[in-house]
Amino acid sequence: MAVLLSDDATPYQEVYQVIRAYLDDTPHEAVRVYAEGLTPAALNDARLVVAVGVGAAEALAALPERPPVLAILVPRAWYLKTGRARLGSSSRRGLSAIYLDQPFERQALLIRLALPDVRRVGVLLSAEQSSVVNELDSALRAQGLSLVYATLTPDERLITPLEAVLTEADLLLALPDPLVFNRNTAQSLFLTSYRYRDPVLGYSRSLTRAGALLSLHSSPAQIGRQAAEWISSAMQGGTVRLPPQPTPSYFSVSINDQVARSLGFILPPEADLEKRLEGRN
Repeated sequence: MAVLLSDDATPYQEVYQVIRAYLDDTPHEAVRVYAEGLTPAALNDARLVVAVGVGAAEALAALPERPPVLAILVPRAWYLKTGRARLGSSSRRGLSAIYLDQPFERQALLIRLALPDVRRVGVLLSAEQSSVVNELDSALRAQGLSLVYATLTPDERLITPLEAVLTEADLLLALPDPLVFNRNTAQSLFLTSYRYRDPVLGYSRSLTRAGALLSLHSSPAQIGRQAAEWISSAMQGGTVRLPPQPTPSYFSVSINDQVARSLGFILPPEADLEKRLEGRN
């Protein structure tokens, strides 16, 4: 089995180390390969390839043929729009993924559990993410929440649609959309939401540290654990059979206590929220 890394960044290496450690007591060996300069020969003996990150998945998709593929740490929007079709076009025996994103139902439930006074959830979307509106709206409605959203058009200044959303919303839900949330825009998004007294629900621990009130996220180690469990099960027989469910099974909640105090929120402890979310999975 090959673990194909997008590059040598720490999160990708962490995923590989977790997978390798998990498989140490099994007959399966995890061989580390990098996306740069990938050739078909590097995967000749692999019954399964785990592509870690979009860079790895794109490099794999460029090959004329490939073994079964498990793509992990990839955004949901990318996988559904292009990744699934490209990776599945020449895969001999199967394709699955574990998204970077949390399921909308889990995010909506966290809002209801942590912030019961919130009624209107705001989202700023790029055109790449606009197809999620109906699914997100349905998940929010199941928790008695309504959706307020705006789409960021190409070349548009972020502040105008952001303020339109924050004017109507009680909370800003951040999605892993690099055209909206990135290192160049994050500070402006947090400062503007803070000015409107709207908390932000993020998707990574780093966003919690940067200014989100709380975040729901799966760490590279948690994604690696789930991938390793899938690998062990999928490779037991002669045919590799991957589960179809793409959402992360393991997750954490992180809270920024300073932001909570500044905005006047009292939240349940992180462990309590995680336990309640796990009980509703």
